[in-house]
Amino acid sequence: MPIDPARMLRSLCEVLNSDVWIGDGPMAKRCEALIREQIGVPHAYLTPSCTSALEMACVLAGIGHGDEVIMPSFGFSSAGNAVVLRGGVPVFVDVRPDTLNIDETLVEGAITRKTKAIIVVHYAGVMCEMPAIYGVVGPQVLIIEDAAQAYLSRYQNLAAGTWGDISAFSFHQTKNIRCGEGGALTLPEGGIGDEFATRAEVLREKGTDRAAFLRGEVQRYTWTDVGFSGVVSEFQAAVLLAQHERAKEITERRLALWDRYHHAMTNLDYWGKVRRPTVPPHCQHNGHIYRILLPTQAERDRILAALNADGVKASFHFQALHSAPAGLRYGRVSGSMAVTDSVCGRLLRMPLSHATTEEDVDRAVDRLEKALRG
Repeated sequence: MPIDPARMLRSLCEVLNSDVWIGDGPMAKRCEALIREQIGVPHAYLTPSCTSALEMACVLAGIGHGDEVIMPSFGFSSAGNAVVLRGGVPVFVDVRPDTLNIDETLVEGAITRKTKAIIVVHYAGVMCEMPAIYGVVGPQVLIIEDAAQAYLSRYQNLAAGTWGDISAFSFHQTKNIRCGEGGALTLPEGGIGDEFATRAEVLREKGTDRAAFLRGEVQRYTWTDVGFSGVVSEFQAAVLLAQHERAKEITERRLALWDRYHHAMTNLDYWGKVRRPTVPPHCQHNGHIYRILLPTQAERDRILAALNADGVKASFHFQALHSAPAGLRYGRVSGSMAVTDSVCGRLLRMPLSHATTEEDVDRAVDRLEKALRG
């Protein structure tokens, strides 16, 4: 994967030789400027994680006691936690069987008078059907993009992070662009985006107007709102900057490996041994995850054990939120969860990371074919 250690070291040395190591420094500002440019948004803020960006999103959205937030059950716990911590209720809906994204045809049936927002998850870097979702939620329901896996993904040539009222990205160790732990919150241009931007600066600075103070807009900064520590150190920003400067190249490399998997499994899909991922023609994904579906959970578990025993680090992925202990305690279900329950037991992720090579892909597919024959 085209990550340049020398470039990272130069950025880190620049920080070490400076007087600014704390959050929201010059390195972070340069990184945020690249994010704004790459996505096409006027507001971008680095955060300690995508989780913290989602928590900030729920504060900005005004989620409070009893407010309902629609989300897919096939997702990570961070979205559910962000809602519950504000006193809200996650309302789980099923996903599409092809992309495993939220089923847009089920959203309208989940809306009640208590619905405050919807969190859409762009699974595996393939974006949700955003126009259809906008067509049913109405202006009173905010749309939050959980774009943790979708940096530089697009729908109809519009980037992830430009569709929602608020968007959250991840730069976790497992993501295409990464700094160990890290994320970003982005906001659109005009109207509610500009309004949220003013408050977002305060929220991430422990509820103070420190950002305005540093710009010379106020004589001293003080506690003005609720908030938390929502910035990242200059060291994290330095590592991240070195990758954002090569984000297009990193993404192209990831896509090439994804395509290699996809082509190599054509016959396995044809004969019904596995089901390959689906990418709609109007979506441009980022190659974040290559996942397959096995016919049954028993077969998935058998194949997973065989691959791991053979040195291939395959894994399963999300477990359904609606049937998890916290999901049962804090959320509710809208409609059937048949697809979610099915795919959670049959999904297998093939190895795909910054360190994966073409030879690794070929070996993984070879071992998969061997395990399927076994």
